[in-house]
Amino acid sequence: MYHYVRPYNSEFPYFKNLNIEDFRKQLDYFEQNYGFVDKQDFIKSFETGEIPKGVVLTFDDGLKCHYDYVYRELSKRGLWGIFYVATQPFIEGTFIDVHRVHVLLGRISAKEIYEHLMSLVIDEMIDKSREDEFNALSYPNQQNNNYTLLVKRMINYFITYDFREQVINLLIEHFVPGVKTIFDNYYVSPEEIKEMNEGGMIIGSHTVNHPLMSRLSKEDQTHQIINSFNYLESLTGVNSNDRTFCYPHGGFHSFSDTTESILTQEGCLYSFNVEQRDIEKNDVLNRPQALPRYDCNQFEHGQVRSVEN
Repeated sequence: MYHYVRPYNSEFPYFKNLNIEDFRKQLDYFEQNYGFVDKQDFIKSFETGEIPKGVVLTFDDGLKCHYDYVYRELSKRGLWGIFYVATQPFIEGTFIDVHRVHVLLGRISAKEIYEHLMSLVIDEMIDKSREDEFNALSYPNQQNNNYTLLVKRMINYFITYDFREQVINLLIEHFVPGVKTIFDNYYVSPEEIKEMNEGGMIIGSHTVNHPLMSRLSKEDQTHQIINSFNYLESLTGVNSNDRTFCYPHGGFHSFSDTTESILTQEGCLYSFNVEQRDIEKNDVLNRPQALPRYDCNQFEHGQVRSVEN
């Protein structure tokens, strides 16, 4: 599992991305130690239960760097990957809230953001019903300092969706008033999605606007799943039998039995969770909507280069 893969950018001194040079080194490491799974062998495993040996590469969020750096590197090497795209930026032309948080944390000290955030938050904004669960299970493998972790947990998990966008708006207005100019080069374009699909990559759904699915009603979850699939298939022409999905935020706390049921009903062949283990026969045959996957930082060359924040 990868997110941002790109070179250092001085405009985002605190950004936690995998440097493109380290990504190339990690691909070399995987090739030498594990090899890569053939795409058709991977798809066939959901029928046969025969698990091919090697690495499958997945990339979340539909970021511009996935086209500029990742796709070009994979193409050069004759490799393929699965790219999970959230569709709000294309449908509405707006930033996804979780990425506005990334912009804030990339531009400004997390301590400074946290202190201002806490001046905005009041008790009625907080959902305390799953506080212990979210504290225990959110961001277990990310390389975050304490202030970054506090900011991400507060905004992505604890502030209710009734107030979340309002709070992020106030933070953006205070710290990054020119954020709209960043949007133009933040996400892959529809044309680039088409090119990547035609170039052998798999394009999957990452919902419409990257919510925590377990906090949504069945109706809202269905909307997130169906609308995102429909938009992506209008670009790629992919048959609905080849649908794939991954859960925003990840981990078993981020989705429910209802989510898995909707995905199965909508013809999704498989979905990725975040669980640090290999895919096994039982996964592909009996629970394909919750496949495990590792974070890239759990392997050599997958760590973020030192960032002071």
